This record gives sequence, C-alpha cells and structure tokens, in this order.
Amino acid sequence: MNINSFFLIFYLFTHERYTEGVRDTGRGRRRLPLRRPMQDSIPGPCDHALSQSRLSHSGDDDVFKEPMRKRRRSLDQRFRAFPPVEQSAFKEYEKLESRTRRVLSNTYQKLIQSVFLDDSIPNGVKYLINRLLALIEKPSLDPIYIGLFGSTGAGKSSLINAIIQQAMFLPVSGESICTSCIVQVSSGCCEQYEAKIHLLSDQEWKEELKNLTKLLHRTEDLGEEVDTWDRDDAVEEAIWKLQMFYGNGAERKSYEELLRAKPKGKIPTSRIITLKAEEAEELSVKLDPYIRTQRRDLAGEPTETQIWPLIKHVEVTLPRSELIPEGVVLVDIPGTGDFNSKRDEMWKKTIDKCSVIWVISDIERISGGRAHEDLLNESIKACQRGFCRDIALVVTKTDKLHLPEYLRERKVGNQAISSQREAVLERNDLIKLQRSRILKEKLKRKLPTDSKVLKTSDLVYTVSAQEYWQPALLTEEETEIPRLRGYIRKRLLDKKKRMVTKYVTEAFGLLLLTDSFNCMEHLPNEYLHMSGLRRFVEEKIQLLEKAIDQCFSHIEQPLQEGVRNARTSYRRILGACLVRSRGNQGFHQTLKAVCLKNGIYASRTLARIDLNEAITQPIYDQIDPVFGGIFRAGKPTGSTLLPHIEAFKHTLQEKMMEMGVRNGWKYDSYKKSFLIQEISAILGGLEDYIFRKKRKIYESLTTSVQNDLKPCYEEAAQITGKKACERMKDVIRRGVDRQVAEGMFERAQERMQHQFQQLKNGISEKVKGSITTMLTLASSQGDGLYKELADVKSEYKEMEKLHRSLREVAENAVLRRGMQDFLLKMSPSKAVPHKE
Repeated sequence: MNINSFFLIFYLFTHERYTEGVRDTGRGRRRLPLRRPMQDSIPGPCDHALSQSRLSHSGDDDVFKEPMRKRRRSLDQRFRAFPPVEQSAFKEYEKLESRTRRVLSNTYQKLIQSVFLDDSIPNGVKYLINRLLALIEKPSLDPIYIGLFGSTGAGKSSLINAIIQQAMFLPVSGESICTSCIVQVSSGCCEQYEAKIHLLSDQEWKEELKNLTKLLHRTEDLGEEVDTWDRDDAVEEAIWKLQMFYGNGAERKSYEELLRAKPKGKIPTSRIITLKAEEAEELSVKLDPYIRTQRRDLAGEPTETQIWPLIKHVEVTLPRSELIPEGVVLVDIPGTGDFNSKRDEMWKKTIDKCSVIWVISDIERISGGRAHEDLLNESIKACQRGFCRDIALVVTKTDKLHLPEYLRERKVGNQAISSQREAVLERNDLIKLQRSRILKEKLKRKLPTDSKVLKTSDLVYTVSAQEYWQPALLTEEETEIPRLRGYIRKRLLDKKKRMVTKYVTEAFGLLLLTDSFNCMEHLPNEYLHMSGLRRFVEEKIQLLEKAIDQCFSHIEQPLQEGVRNARTSYRRILGACLVRSRGNQGFHQTLKAVCLKNGIYASRTLARIDLNEAITQPIYDQIDPVFGGIFRAGKPTGSTLLPHIEAFKHTLQEKMMEMGVRNGWKYDSYKKSFLIQEISAILGGLEDYIFRKKRKIYESLTTSVQNDLKPCYEEAAQITGKKACERMKDVIRRGVDRQVAEGMFERAQERMQHQFQQLKNGISEKVKGSITTMLTLASSQGDGLYKELADVKSEYKEMEKLHRSLREVAENAVLRRGMQDFLLKMSPSKAVPHKE
C-alpha cells in the first residue's frame, strides 16, 4: 500500500465515519422537569402534569425539539480546538454520554409514571429514582484547572494571551506589576466575550478596612518620626487602597469615620460587575482597569477605577475557541497571596483545586532566588494537600540572550555556534536538562518515589511569547506554545474518557436492577444468598478498618521525629523570620501586619511571611514523603490508602461472582451485575471524599499552631510607642517559647492524628451506610419491594449496547492514534511546523 492510499483510508476512517446521521441530544439539555430527590412523599399532580406535558411533546424519535442540522453544527463547534484524530475520539465519547443520558431520562420518566398513584413508594424504587436523577443531572465534565503560578512580571499573562491567541488580551507590561488578582480564563458556549468581576462583600471589606486602619496609626502614636522613606510595603499598600477607594486624606481617618464616608466609585448591590463585548479587543479595554495593578500619576492621585481595592477575583469567558477546548480553565495566580483574609484564602483554595500547576519563571530568574524557590515549594504543597497531580516548570522569555556573553561563558561541547537562533535552542535544551534534574530531585524529597509526576518526561518547557507573535529566531513549534496546547487537549481527552467510562458503567448497573424489579422468580432462595453476603461484607469492613489503621500508622514515627526537630530549631527559624538585614527601618509596620493577620502577611511585591508555617516546617520535612504516599494512587502497599479500598472493592465483587456461580443466580444475574457495578460507584465516590479531607489533615499542624499563638499575636499587634518593633518581637518570642514549653508541637501532632482518625471513621460510615442500603435494595424481602414497574426492557437493551461499545470506542482511539503517528513519520513535511 502506498502512502497516498493509506492517507485516503485514514481520512475516510476519521471523517466520513462521523458524518453519518446519528441522533445527539446535546450535552446539558434536559427533557426532564427539575425536581428534588425522592423523599417519603410521592410526586404531586402538578409534577405529574408537567411530566405528562413534556412526554406528550417529545417522542422517541424527536428528542429535544431542535433541528438536526443546528445540533450537529453546534456539536462540531465544540471540537474545533482538537485536531481530526482527537476530534473523532472526543465525539465518540460525547455521543456515548449523550445517548446514556437519553436512556436514563426515559427510564426516569417511566418510573415516575408507574409510581404516581401509589400510596407509598418502596424504598428500592425510591433509591432508583434518586440515583437516576443524580446521574441525569450530573455535570458532563468537571473543569480542569491549570494554574499559572508565578511572581510578578514572570510572564503569566503573556503566556495565557499566546495560548488563547489574543496578543494583548490580559494586561502586559515590562515596567510594572500587571495582573493584580486571580483571573480565570475559559471558553464556553457564549457568543460574546464576557467577564465577571467579583467584589468583596460588605462584611469582607469592613474586616479589611479595620486591619488597614489599625496598620495606619498616626506617627505620633509610635513616638518616633516616620517619613516617607521609612514606610514599608504594608503601609504603602494600605495608604494606596484607602486613597483610591475614599480619596486623598482617607489614610488619616479612623475606622469609624471611613465607615461613614462615601466611596468614590459606584458599588453594585450584587457585588458582581459584568462586562460584555463582541470582540476580544473591546473586552480587553473594558477589563484592563479592573485587573491591572493601578498606579498613581505624578500628582499622587489615584487613576482609573476607584473600586479596584474591592476586587476579589475575575472570571473571563471566551466564545468557543479553536485553540482552547471547553472544560479547561487557565488561572493566572499571583505568587504571594493577599493581605485580605478572604482573598488570601481564595488564593490557597485556587492553588489547591488546580489539577495541573505550571510554575512560571522568566529566563533571567530561573537560576535561583527566594521567590522562585517559594513558588516551587508552594506548588509541591499543593500536591500534598490539594488535587494537583502534575507540576511543570515553564521558563518564559527564552528569546532573551546576549550572544557575546553567552559564547564567553559557554561550556557545552565544542560545536561552533554561528547564530543567535542556535544559541537560544542550545541554551533551551541545556535549561531543560538541568532544571528537570533539579526539579525531580526536589520532588523526590517531598513526594513518594513512584509518584506519577516523577515519571513524566515533560517537567520543563521553554517558551517565548514574543517569538510566537513576532518570529525572528524560532519557529512556532520551537516557542513551545503549541506543545502546551497539546498537553491541555490530552489532559481533557483523558479525563473525558475516564468520566464517560464511569458514567456509562454506573448507568448500566442501574438499568440492570431496574429491569430486574419486574422479575418475581426464584425469590425464596435469595434471602439466604443475601444473608450470607451481609455477613461477609461486615467481616470485610472490619478488615478494611484495620488496614486503614495500619496505613495511617506509618505517619506516626516521622510525625514524632518532626516534632522533636521543631522543638530544637524553632528559635533559629523564628529569629530568621524576625530579623531584617537593614534593621527595623519600616519593618515594625510589616510586623504589625503579620500580627494583625495571626502570623501571616501577604504582599503583592514582597515574599510571603507565614510564621506558623515556618516553625512547623521541620515537621512537614519529615512527614511529606509518607503523607504523599498515603494518599497516592498506585500499587497496593501497607502505607497507601486508595489501593486498600480498591482491594476491598475487588474482594466484594469476587464474592458476588462466586455466589452467583455456586448458587446458580440464573434468573437473577441482573441483580448480581447490579451489585458489582454499584459497589464500584459507591467506592469510587470515596476518592473525592478523601481528597477533600486531605487538605484539612495536611493543614492541621499550622492551624493548631496558629490557634495556640493567636493570643501572643494579638498582644503584639497592640504595641505602639518607642521601640515598638523590638517590643513586638519580644512578645512573639516569649509567646512562642511559652507555648512550646506547654506542648504546642505535641498538640499539633495530636490534632493531625485526630484528623486521620476522623477520616477513617468517615470512610467506614460511608461504606457501611451505602453498602447496607444497596444490599437491602437488592434483597427480595421487605415492604413490597418487588412490584410491577413500567417495562424498561428496551432501555436496558439500549444501555447494554452502549456498555459494550465502551471497549470499541477505546480501541478506535488507539487505532487512530497509531495511524496518525505512522502518517507523521511518513510525511515529508513533518519537520515544518503548522499553524494551529
């Protein structure tokens, strides 16, 4: 077969196959009336009337009254961000999901009609209706949050602009801080460019205002002269915010006076400002004043928007993009947090909900510096306490290179460099090699040795937004912007595959049981089967609890060692946090801000200060590898939690298969299959529960220490007058010494152990409750559980076909990928980068 024939076959396989007229209901469209889950009552006449009305206007052949051509065009637009091979795979998974939702909807409506006139609804039917409704209303795909985490001026906004193909969409400047708050950028189904600016609530602003005014006591209260040169970052920012919001002179007013003062800007009652525009450039102009760090002109007057200090975060939605698929959220995250408690908490939560974090550092700062190390450490902590599964270092502005200087310092090989381009490419390769090794070593010290992120080949990207827009040295591919887009698409496609597989499997299990409800044969023997199964489950739950105890026990020794290390090193660490190389000039105000926020100070320009985290760091240094090991997914070991739950699941499923074969569940094979599928659904949901609890467990050490030190922070914050800074330091030192002597670190240890125990109890309760309910449902005994329901055999058969097609869809995706790789190898133009 020649290459042209092969390409023709490939084209027909990936394109014409998907032009066939296949019904698609469209994601997110409901043919069901919205309603609450079933409780003890049955639907009322109004509910039934609405249901009947909808049923009478929607037959099996005209699901969702919408022209087929319009639906198909809308569907195709959603895949524009994917190349043909990935489009085909994504479309197949979308169609599987869409058809599954249609089957579930039909089943739900039939069940509602069949029980409408009943005086009471059996628990089994109630369970089915609730589970069907939950699956129908389940979001199609939770967004993938990709956090761009970097210091000011690192190039985060420039990188997002290049990825979304909008040159100056987010503010970019080489001379000043630009993006001043968290900005989320995604594409959606809207026809316009839209931005929502979320503001602090009235109560949240009052809390910040109180802290700002406490920070700005008059200089005479300090008993010393403080001129403009003595002001530190905390005071400058406080003055700046108050002047911008209330006008000049606001910094000299009291908290009560400012509460009565009228803000300069108009604040919407909804605390949300919505901006819309037809074009990206138009929205960018409207949005710029809200997200760019505001500067003052030469006269010292605030410029542009007066409500900038109220802004909490910004959400930007683009029309469906050809480059970024729907379901991906790019998050521009400032590197240090915020003085406001709510904004700072949002900063942490935003980092924690990102499944991917790109640490952004420009080429001139990559060699070190505290800020870069702090960003890496915070990102690694996100792997421990949050949902992050992948970290990469993205080096920006790689086109910047002074050739004579580079050649003078060059130590790589003997091959001559003849151009700026060759030097840039060589340096990029060297940076990838060096920084990948350094980052991997750092991750190994904090994460389990078999963590997935340690096995990835792409730990470092070298990008240039400047060369992407104005190529002079590099091709588009060499700027690595297309590589980042490809990474995003792959993550989304993999997540879609996992979600649809799980969704179809759960739906199939429910249809199995629903269809079996009409079966009345061979019920007497079944009670004995279920009785034995219950005893077996109770025994295995007890074994699971012991396994979890054993798993969590691995944290005990490193936790104890960490506490001992913390007790011997806390004075040194605290001293380093409280000493400044240039003395106390201006630092007393920063220290006051630290005390006002219970040991934490976040500035837009300076490194983050967290005394609680600093003195507990020796404990985290000891527990991090073990803690990461407990919550990782991987091979079953004594110290890993999720594999124990997976083993528990397989044990139950094998027992059901064994009972089915031994006892001859010939007429009740549906029930056996339901039990197997439903166990996967129940225990699969535990993973989300565990990861939500993980953050609270991880932060329990610093939370406990912060609570113990709160009285000494409050005492230090009240200090004014001469030598205020030294007196505040003394109060903090004495307070920490006193708490350590009284067992502060030991209490933190007990707090973490208690949190682990609560997690174990929560897992046990959820497993017991869910599986007991499931077994009761599947048992034939009880209050008329098996009653005549609507015939759902047609829905069951359709669902069975969809379940079988999961394997076919996966095989097709592998086949297409192989064909694409083959064509890329055979193509004579493979070295020429193509425009996306």
